[in-house]
Amino acid sequence: MSKLRLTLSLATASLWYRRRVLAMVCLTLTLSVTLLLGIQYLRTEVRQSFTSTISGTDLIVGARSGQLNLLLYTVFHIGDATNNIRWSSFGQIENDPRVDWAVPISLGDSYQGYRVVSTNGQFLKRFQYGNDQPLELAHGQWFSNLFDVTLGAGVARQLQHQVGDQIVLSHGGGRTSFSNHTDLPFRVSGILETTGTPIDQAVYISLEAMEAMHVGWKSGVAIPGRTLSPSSAEARSFTPDAITAMLLGLKHPIMTFQLQRELSQFPDEPLSAILPGVALSELWRMMGQFEQVLLGISVFVVATSLIGLMAVLLTIQSQRHREVAILRAVGTSPGLIAGLYSLECVVLALVSCGFSVLIGAAAIFTLSPWLLSHYGIHIGLRALNPDEWLLLGMVPVVAFIVSLAPAWHHWRKSRALSFGNSDSN
Repeated sequence: MSKLRLTLSLATASLWYRRRVLAMVCLTLTLSVTLLLGIQYLRTEVRQSFTSTISGTDLIVGARSGQLNLLLYTVFHIGDATNNIRWSSFGQIENDPRVDWAVPISLGDSYQGYRVVSTNGQFLKRFQYGNDQPLELAHGQWFSNLFDVTLGAGVARQLQHQVGDQIVLSHGGGRTSFSNHTDLPFRVSGILETTGTPIDQAVYISLEAMEAMHVGWKSGVAIPGRTLSPSSAEARSFTPDAITAMLLGLKHPIMTFQLQRELSQFPDEPLSAILPGVALSELWRMMGQFEQVLLGISVFVVATSLIGLMAVLLTIQSQRHREVAILRAVGTSPGLIAGLYSLECVVLALVSCGFSVLIGAAAIFTLSPWLLSHYGIHIGLRALNPDEWLLLGMVPVVAFIVSLAPAWHHWRKSRALSFGNSDSN
């Protein structure tokens, strides 16, 4: 025991003597492991955030089209619908005894490149994201008057709008429009809390306001003398002829597939009904190749750092001849000497992993509020999942494998010293 204690003491002294070189190696490895762990962590968080863009909705119903197209224009506000749904069809579906609630959505206009979504009060009440989190208002209130507008957090932040501001919406969904609804300005009545979803990048008005804006418009152009003034519009009542899509919540989710099949065979007009969770998973599979490439690059960076560690250990071997001789003189076996070098690599890897976890946690804790408020990206601080622990655990294992080359070299050198001492005797 005393011999082992002496050997470990000498090995510790040797590590301390070479602390500057090993500290640089440890720093390089720490940064590499942080990159690897960070990318894996972000992959998991982004996937979770992506697949939880909408929750609590059983079906999304729109005009007949592919499920990805329907998902993109209703949830992500990308692209356009192939057709509209008649308002009478919406009422018929809403009154189905299996339907608990229905939220109409109508698209078509924009505001400085952001989509205008016309809906009703059910949207604020029923729409959920993440782990069934409801929408909340950060300032003001949900639109109540005809020409009130509620802004997503991202829109308000980027355009620096506040409650009470006057805005003018544009005709069409493009980023640049030459047809503006200048005769009917809107007042910002509320601003939603940041959600980290496409909700933040949209503008919300009532279905009635969407109809009022387009009175007197034909083929995307306002006909002079046919449009309404704000006072005349407020004196009238409006009922939409058609909407773009609807979100459905069922009383009993077990009926989802039955209703989906029936809506796909709707007799009055061609409709498509999709399960948002299934469509989101399919979309992620199509988009997930890029993050696989990022993970591969980070694995390559860690492997390069470990090879660099081996190169450093092999380079400084010539400086450790005296150390090996002393260890052999006190009776340390060649196997134990080789094991000490492998232990050095494993300890450096473990220390680097520990620092990586601390650095990553500090970075997430510090940057998470800023990312959410400025970019709408929600990255939460949580315990590592099994996949992340597996990646982290592989680092010291690979470090041990990498250490076998210099350990074997030192074992041979120790054996040579042993034979040399025997010959001299």
